[in-house]
Amino acid sequence: MATKAYGAYAADKPLEPIDIERRAPGDHDVQIDILYCGVCHSDLHQVKAEWDGTLYPCVPGHEIVGRVSAVGGHVSKFAVGDVVGVGCMVDSCQHCASCDEGLEQYCENGFVGTYNGPTPDAPGHTLGGYSQRIVVSDKFVLKVGHGEQDLAAVAPLLCAGITTWSPLRHWQVGPGKKVGIVGIGGLGHMGVKLAHALGAHVVAFTTSESKRADALALGADDVVVSRDAEAMAAHAGSFDFILNTVAASHNLDAFTALLKRDGTLTLVGVPEHAHPSPNVAALIFKRRSIAGSLIGGIAETQEMLDFCAEHGIVADIEMIRAEEINTAYERMLKSDVKYRFVIDIASMG
Repeated sequence: MATKAYGAYAADKPLEPIDIERRAPGDHDVQIDILYCGVCHSDLHQVKAEWDGTLYPCVPGHEIVGRVSAVGGHVSKFAVGDVVGVGCMVDSCQHCASCDEGLEQYCENGFVGTYNGPTPDAPGHTLGGYSQRIVVSDKFVLKVGHGEQDLAAVAPLLCAGITTWSPLRHWQVGPGKKVGIVGIGGLGHMGVKLAHALGAHVVAFTTSESKRADALALGADDVVVSRDAEAMAAHAGSFDFILNTVAASHNLDAFTALLKRDGTLTLVGVPEHAHPSPNVAALIFKRRSIAGSLIGGIAETQEMLDFCAEHGIVADIEMIRAEEINTAYERMLKSDVKYRFVIDIASMG
């Protein structure tokens, strides 16, 4: 099927309208007419080949919400007309220990990304959600329970939402826990919303005093400007868990010092340069941990979507037309967005 999309042909080229081909649905496939696609910072990194291995043409987009337009003969979970989502993965080996446990994001043979992943379909790698339609295995399609009016703002949940939900759930964030969220951006604003809805006492950390009011409105119980040494010291040794969403290299010791004994600092942002080595003594003498977390499995992503639908949680977004994507990328580099761009795919005509 001929499909309109936006993609790039080289790292130094802008995104532009291109025509791509989508396969006809197989027995276990779901064909989705895309309504909205969120714009993730990783899209920009991949398009610009700032991460290794970009394949061109590159059609980004892994925060997809759309409507089912066809299903394969063996598909029973979805029907034409259903509103569904697709996140960062469209396949995995399905037989390793991680896949068997519903943790496809840690597939020991490598999951297939929604774009830039290997596929037998032309052009030999997956093409993402900056397009009018996509065909995906039913195992990697998710049900969306939000109302029609919220669907654009649901799209970023497929990456930003699950990237923060998975560690919050794994480290059992909930009532009685004091939780920090470092960074109030595309990931961090979702971390605040979800930790608050899970019942934790939430402290937002930001480098900018100007974000205090926003963080409180998102659900934070307190806001700390991390450049204020006195304000940071006031929270020393008091956190059960801190989720660090910042993707820039910085000193982690400032945050590990805030953990209780057995507390954990979990990183979900990949910096352009390595973080400075942490103070190992600060970890050893309080049995503190520094950990990492990657998106979430399909079952966990469905759990997150259901929780968000039940609690009325969506991302804070700015809608753009497809032809505005290059300007959106320029603004992302300046952190000029609150907090996620979403493409209205209908604007592709």
